[in-house]
Order: sequence, then structure tokens, then C-alpha cells
Amino acid sequence: MHGLAFDVGQNLTTSGRTAMRNLAIQSGIWNYVEPAADTPRWVHFDERQVVSGYPLIRRGNRGVYVCIAQDALINLGYNTGGLDGVFGNNTYNSVVNYQRTRGLSVDGIVGNNTWRTLMTEVVGMGRTSNTVD
Repeated sequence: MHGLAFDVGQNLTTSGRTAMRNLAIQSGIWNYVEPAADTPRWVHFDERQVVSGYPLIRRGNRGVYVCIAQDALINLGYNTGGLDGVFGNNTYNSVVNYQRTRGLSVDGIVGNNTWRTLMTEVVGMGRTSNTVD
């Protein structure tokens, strides 16, 4: 991640950290404020466009996070057209179908709820046909 980031409030009480986290959210200045469940002993906020510890990805994006989403979708039986790190039409259609079958908002974007649901489903799957040695 590039840009400005803060980890603060380590010496505050839980209610003090909650107040600080709420202030960071309400200020509208920060693109990302880490949920208390992820950083229970401090408050983290920064400028990145990230959700649930993963970046928001959509059609046209490329990179490792697209591969992570593709891998999860493939392991759950969706055809992304391969594990290539390119969020093209096949990956988009897989995301839409996944969202529809899970009762999520169907927008073809892998955001907070889609990441959380995907990662929850694939945790502990172990070695699959997509595993690369």
C-alpha cells in the first residue's frame, strides 16, 4: 500500500478506540478504516481503496488479487476462463453468478461482502486441482 496510513490508539480503552474509529469513518477523509475485529488493539486507517483486507476489484483489473478471486471461484465450481489474473468477461460472469447464488448484491464487483463470502467458503478446502506446486 502506498500513501498515508496510521496505526493509533494502542493505549486507549476499547470504547476509546471505538470512538476514534467512528471519528475516522465519519470524517470522510479516509478511504479505509480497518474493522475492530481485524485490529482489536489499535485503530488503523489509510488512503487505500480496500475492503475486508482485499482490494475492491472489477472488470478490467489485473493482478494477484484477481488471481485469488479466480482461484476461489474455480474451486467453488465457477468457470472464470482460467487462472490468469485478468478480470475479463468470464471472471465477471462468474462473479455475477456467484453473487446471485449466494443472495449478494449482483454487481459483478468483488467488494466487501463478496470477498467475505468467497473467503469464508474456501477456507480449509486444502489442495485442489488448481494448486500450483
